[in-house]
Amino acid sequence: MKRIAIFISCILAAGIFSCSPVRQCKAPELDLPSTIAENRADSMTIADLEWWQFYGDSTLCYIIERTLANNRDILAAAARVDRMRELYRVSKAERLPNLKANILAENETNDYYQDKAVRDPQFDLTLSIGWELDLWGNLRWAKRKGGAEYTASVEDWRAMRMELVAEVASAYFQLVALDNELSIVRRTLATRSEGVYQAKLRFEGGLTSETVYQQAQVEYASTASLIPDLERKIEIMENGIALLMGEFPDWPVLRGSMDTEATTPETLPVGLPSELLQRRPDVRASEQRLRAAMAAAGMAYADRFPRLNFTLTGGWENDRMVGFFQSPFSYVAGTVAAPIFGFGRKKAKYKAALAAYDEARLAYEQKVLEVFKEANDAVITYRNVRKTAELKANLRDASRKYVLLAHLQYRAGSINYIDVLDAQRQYFDAQIGLSNAIRDEYLAMVQLYKALGGGWQTQSEE
Repeated sequence: MKRIAIFISCILAAGIFSCSPVRQCKAPELDLPSTIAENRADSMTIADLEWWQFYGDSTLCYIIERTLANNRDILAAAARVDRMRELYRVSKAERLPNLKANILAENETNDYYQDKAVRDPQFDLTLSIGWELDLWGNLRWAKRKGGAEYTASVEDWRAMRMELVAEVASAYFQLVALDNELSIVRRTLATRSEGVYQAKLRFEGGLTSETVYQQAQVEYASTASLIPDLERKIEIMENGIALLMGEFPDWPVLRGSMDTEATTPETLPVGLPSELLQRRPDVRASEQRLRAAMAAAGMAYADRFPRLNFTLTGGWENDRMVGFFQSPFSYVAGTVAAPIFGFGRKKAKYKAALAAYDEARLAYEQKVLEVFKEANDAVITYRNVRKTAELKANLRDASRKYVLLAHLQYRAGSINYIDVLDAQRQYFDAQIGLSNAIRDEYLAMVQLYKALGGGWQTQSEE
């Protein structure tokens, strides 16, 4: 026993004073910029708002709620969180003693050659407790790895919520824009139908040539041809939103209407670069995978050294039931399993784990770069599409006045009817252009909100 105690003490001393198993794991290199898209360093950011506060449209919020509740991808991600939680519990339980019970009843008959048959019954009831002494931190690293993988699954689930909220909001605003475009086309078609009727009357009355009448018909037919394609796009967009909501294509998608006179803020707060990494769940998930890779390297390092297990077994054993509980027994066993010569397999596994860590580290660094690019692109896009929307609104107003003046001048005989049609065409294009510009403005807001890390919150996490 004294020799065993000395041996264990030596092993413990070696474990305490050995070098860290992750000493070769290089820390990520992050040289964060001072601002996002050369904006001022805001203390606040729109990503601090929950999505039901950021999107004020009650209809859109209803669609988002149904999506987050019924979308199959988000439900699968939630199931993965449950799976990783239970696996994490397994890794934590591995550090605790293992208690087992065994009940045995057997009746062995031995009938050897030229010997009388002998019966050898046996009855056992045993309890055993086994425990591994975590000398090199193998179990501790396993627990850290399980915890990091579980946390990464939670962040992946949140990242999927963030993506779904942005995807649903983008689809909704595109659908509203298509509705508005179809409304513009139908109003224009009604106007041009009236123009065809007036041109026909003038032609039949001998006031104008047939060319004017044919020009009016061409404009009417050109406008009418736009409707089927717009209706197709609307139905496809509705089907896409229904799919996101976890419904079949015939699900009715409610929505509001586009307000072309609404204005958006000139600038939106974007926060600090360091806070961006804390808000984005996909970045946090990548960081947790890096932690899991480091823990895996620690496990591979610890696996190169001996493992010490203790087992305490006790119970009752007898060859008959009479006096069974008067036949107790117990014993203690300790085992040391040490690799002697494995042709470099365990060392190679450790090097492979270090390479996997480097892979995770570079993936994390790349993720950070991508996130800042996405945030910068979103800020620049919002800034420019807002300017475009203002210019398109001015163009729409000018085109509307141009149409009124063209009608007056045509009735006065100052210009030809082709000039009226040209003015109407420019006004129609200006309306469509403004509708698309407002759509792009809302889409830019959605992408900026997502790029800054907004949209993953749940009602319970307020």
